[in-house]
Amino acid sequence: MADKDKDNDEVEATIADEAVVTKYKTAGDIANRVLVEIIEKCVEGASVRDVCIAGDNLILEETSKVFKKEKEMKKGIAFPVCISANGCICHFSPITSEPDHTIAKDDVLKIDLGVHLDGFISMIAHTIVVGANSENKITDKKANCFLAAHYASQAALRLMRPGNDTYQITDMVMKVCKEFECKPVEGMLSHQLQQFKLDGPKTIIQNPTESHRKEHEKATIEANEVYALDVLVSTGTGAARETTAKVSVFKKTEEVYPLKLRASRIFYTEVIQKHSIMPFNLRNFEDEKKAKMGVMECVNHKLIEPFQVLFEKTGETVVQYKFTVLVTATGPARITGLPFEEDLYVPNLSIKDPEILSLLKTSVNQRGILQPVKKKKKKPQKNADNAMDVDQPSKTEAGVEKMEVDASA
Repeated sequence: MADKDKDNDEVEATIADEAVVTKYKTAGDIANRVLVEIIEKCVEGASVRDVCIAGDNLILEETSKVFKKEKEMKKGIAFPVCISANGCICHFSPITSEPDHTIAKDDVLKIDLGVHLDGFISMIAHTIVVGANSENKITDKKANCFLAAHYASQAALRLMRPGNDTYQITDMVMKVCKEFECKPVEGMLSHQLQQFKLDGPKTIIQNPTESHRKEHEKATIEANEVYALDVLVSTGTGAARETTAKVSVFKKTEEVYPLKLRASRIFYTEVIQKHSIMPFNLRNFEDEKKAKMGVMECVNHKLIEPFQVLFEKTGETVVQYKFTVLVTATGPARITGLPFEEDLYVPNLSIKDPEILSLLKTSVNQRGILQPVKKKKKKPQKNADNAMDVDQPSKTEAGVEKMEVDASA
């Protein structure tokens, strides 16, 4: 029986298949485009709830335009749009009956979302400051946090190679953040992605406590794996806590339990039919009140898992960058992410550690994965947010050549 299970694992769809790569990259392109449009809506006076709803609708609209011939293909939202402001760490996307957040000038907004095509998931998160521009730059402690998160994510990306272990990435993220006197948010996980599975068997933990280190297993990164590399950095202690903010994002688990309440059974049936194992927002249900009633019994018996809304201490800033990484035999390729506008930030600290500087100067391109741009064959870009232009050289990464994805990867 064990051998049979092993055989099943071996035929799992991976990026060794070009068709799978195409689905990941197409989902990634949609995620990038949607994020750009969401950022444009994040203006002073806007409602976070309204922007999240618009973002979710846009994901559904964009995914409906691709793979039209494959009528049975499941596609759409892999993670509902969440916009977490300032010291809110993650998962804020309120339903209509709960308090909203009105966007204000200088708000630090973490925008998080996911797109899937045929269950192949592309995740992305990006942080902006409302009203930041060349005349209104971010300085000092807050700027340090942005640079820490950016360079920690870039260093982590460069370690996403077959044979490296997950704790090498954990330790490097901690090391980069220390240079900027910031802390990675405690216990946050970057998950391996698999078809129809947002939380695969391997994870990368950041800023683990001693108990985390005892419980969290080290894993080796292997070729043909895909990860949602997620870096969250705080100006505070990095300790996450729950407050009065209500959970609105949930997902179905593999647990089984005979529900007693009729409202719970109706709710759970709708979850299975409309969302399957992908996370969803209670706003997606016609009657939010009934959905809130139905979800309670499901959560109590672990049929449904909540994504808690977490916070740092009041007054602290949290910055997040998340992108989807395809790991192949010759190295990592990032398929989601927006450019980092380094000129907007004026930190009072910088990276001095030679090991980190050396790592950041290495190119993420590998033979057969990313190739140098050939000017005579270069096609005009359709979108300003081309995912593979994200890793352009910055002031610290001088000498790293601009790259684009080789379609044969």
